[in-house]
This record gives sequence, structure tokens and C-alpha cells, in this order.
Amino acid sequence: MIRQSWWKLLSFVLLMYVCSMGFIVKVPLLDGRLQQSVRNLFFHVPMWICMMTLFSVSVYYAVRFLRNPQTNYDLYSVEFARTGLLFGFLGITTGAIWANYQWGEPWSGDPKQNGAAIALLIYFAYFVLRGSMNDTDKRSRISAVYNVFAYCMLFPTIWILPRLTESLHPGGRGSEGNPGLNPDDTTAAMKTVMIPAFIGWTLLGIWIASLRVRLRIYQENKTSNG
Repeated sequence: MIRQSWWKLLSFVLLMYVCSMGFIVKVPLLDGRLQQSVRNLFFHVPMWICMMTLFSVSVYYAVRFLRNPQTNYDLYSVEFARTGLLFGFLGITTGAIWANYQWGEPWSGDPKQNGAAIALLIYFAYFVLRGSMNDTDKRSRISAVYNVFAYCMLFPTIWILPRLTESLHPGGRGSEGNPGLNPDDTTAAMKTVMIPAFIGWTLLGIWIASLRVRLRIYQENKTSNG
């Protein structure tokens, strides 16, 4: 039992560390820049890292389902996508809070904001598609194909197109691209919190998705036996 749960314990320890040190670690206080709001880096960016990881697992099981249709593959695919979408909305929300302090409004039509919103809407349509079909086999096959399409759309909407235009995000460099954060806004001390944050939030997302899969399997077994 302990061997199977070590990563859950690690997630808890890392997030406790992040939620504590994230508010007390020393951050660079440069004039006219991020100031104390840079602490949102430990919460906002890891949500996107977690989302990408969960969507990657989801599309992996979607492809496995297309190659070898099994109910469990479909369950894993949909629940990891569902949890990934949750963390995507958390990323949008924490980003809007950060933008409100930095740019004066939570939503300003920034390319990165628009691209993230489009990506999440594409995945939201995935669940609308699944809900529109009653035939289980047909729903699983079509949604698996759509999952692959949705995952491919993540890269132009979040990583490619926003870097081709000017952005309000810190680090914006016009034609040279706009990395999410200027190197001057981070320190070595911040990285000791940032890296654990990436790992901790991602493990939490996997934990939540795994619990949802177990719950779905239990419900399906209960229904079939009832």
C-alpha cells in the first residue's frame, strides 16, 4: 500500500511546501514590473503544465482505444480530459486574477488569453459531443478521434500563434516571441519553489483523475451487477 501511494504523499508534501514557501520566498522587486504578484507564478503556470500532462495522458488512451477498443481505455481518456479541463479553467482564473493586478482588467484580449480560451472551448466541445450520442460504441470511437484533434489544436492555440504577435505577458519581445516570463523576474530561490510546484500540482491532477476513473469503474460494475 505504501509503495503504491508514495507519489500521493509526495504530491501532498510538495504542495504544502509550495503553499508555504510561495508566500515567503524572496522575489525581485523591480520598478514597474511584477512586484509581489509574481508569486502567482507558483500557482498559475503549474496549472497549465498539469493540464498539458493530463491531456497528453487522455490522448494516449484515446489512441489506445482506437487501436484496441476497450471500455477502460475510454474511461481513462475521458476522465483525464475532464480533469485536464478543470485545471485549464483554474489556469484561466488564476491568470485573470494576475492580469487584473498587472494590466488593470482580468481580460484584455491578449493573444495568450484568447488562445487558451479557444483551446479550452475545443475541449469543452469534446464533452458536448460525447453527451450528444447515446450509442456507447459510437460515442467512444468518435470522441476518441475528436480527442486527437483537440490535442493537436493545443499547440497552435497555446504555444505557437500567441508567440507570433505582441503580448502583454511579461517577457513580450514582439517579433522575437513572447515567453511567459522575463528571466529578470525570476531568481534561483524562486526556482526552488517553482519546480516543486510543477511536480506537485501535476501529481495532484493525476491523483484526481485516477480517483475519478476508479469511481467510474465502480459505478459501471455496480450497474452491470445490479
